[in-house]
Amino acid sequence: MFILRKTFLLILLSTFLFSSMEIMLKLAGSSFNAIQLNFLRFLIGGIFLLPLAIHSIIKKKLKIDRRAIGSFALTGLICVLISMTLFQLAVMYGKASIAAVVFSSNPVFALLFSYLILHETLSRPNLISVVISVLGLLIIMNPFHLTNPLGMILALLSAVTFGFYSIISRKVSQTEHFDGVTITSFTFIFGSLELAVLMALSHLPMVAEVLNQNPLTANFAMIPYFAGINLNTIAMILYLGIGVTGIGFATYFIAMERSDVATASLVFFIKPVLAPIMALIILHEAILLNTWIGIGVIVVGSVVSFVGQRAVTAENTMVHEDYLETIEDEGERADQAIATEVADVKSELDRKEAAVKNKSLSKSINEIDD
Repeated sequence: MFILRKTFLLILLSTFLFSSMEIMLKLAGSSFNAIQLNFLRFLIGGIFLLPLAIHSIIKKKLKIDRRAIGSFALTGLICVLISMTLFQLAVMYGKASIAAVVFSSNPVFALLFSYLILHETLSRPNLISVVISVLGLLIIMNPFHLTNPLGMILALLSAVTFGFYSIISRKVSQTEHFDGVTITSFTFIFGSLELAVLMALSHLPMVAEVLNQNPLTANFAMIPYFAGINLNTIAMILYLGIGVTGIGFATYFIAMERSDVATASLVFFIKPVLAPIMALIILHEAILLNTWIGIGVIVVGSVVSFVGQRAVTAENTMVHEDYLETIEDEGERADQAIATEVADVKSELDRKEAAVKNKSLSKSINEIDD
């Protein structure tokens, strides 16, 4: 009971931190370059999780070899450099509430990628969840009356690529045997280093000149590393790096390890409702009727997926328990058979020993008579 309560508290904490992510990114966007902000928060988050990762590696007696480095470089590229950069730009060019809702659909895309890449079975509840969630996204995006297509498209691409990252990181976990916190820490660090290389390229005069020629790409020219960090912004950066990115992901993965994927995924089921309300209160972003309807539809799709995953987990548990009971019964029968066989052998030995004693006694009596 205590473990369940502790897991639920971890889920609540990670949900709050994830739900505040878009709002803090929106607020910080006025003081930092979007790419710079992405670099800072994932570098801080990765370093914050590093002691936990090192402890896990030592405990499991694992090694960071060339193959592991390649895996972390790949997950860092997909997660930090591509997915989270797209997400940061979605928050910058669109509404934080819309970005939060659309990004929360990433488990749906993870289901599709798990089917295509890992060849996992796409159950009926999961298939229904995909259809319902896509319908909810279409209602929110309102493709026939798009007012800000760039922000929504960027958020959707971010959700798709993050779903892809989820499956790749799961495959790395299966092959390299690293836990979620370890993969996340090194993913963030490697992704930040890759982002730092990209930022360095933006300082080349020829590259900067080309980027400055277009208003949409001007923000990618001469990207600063640490400019803007002062007494007024340091608390915001630390909250994004340590709180949202470090503690948020750590509590999410610890909750997953204490329970299961379905239970931990409650984070992404609650966030579509909580994040827009927080954006309304703090950023005063108006939430349109179609957005509320789309949120409701996505939540329904998420619930269908959650219930389906819980049912599959329960069924697998029952099958496993039945298997254990069968093994236990077979073991008991084998023990009884061995015990019976041992008793028979012992009885035979006792009979033979008694026969030998009787024979010796008869021989002694005959010798006395003689």
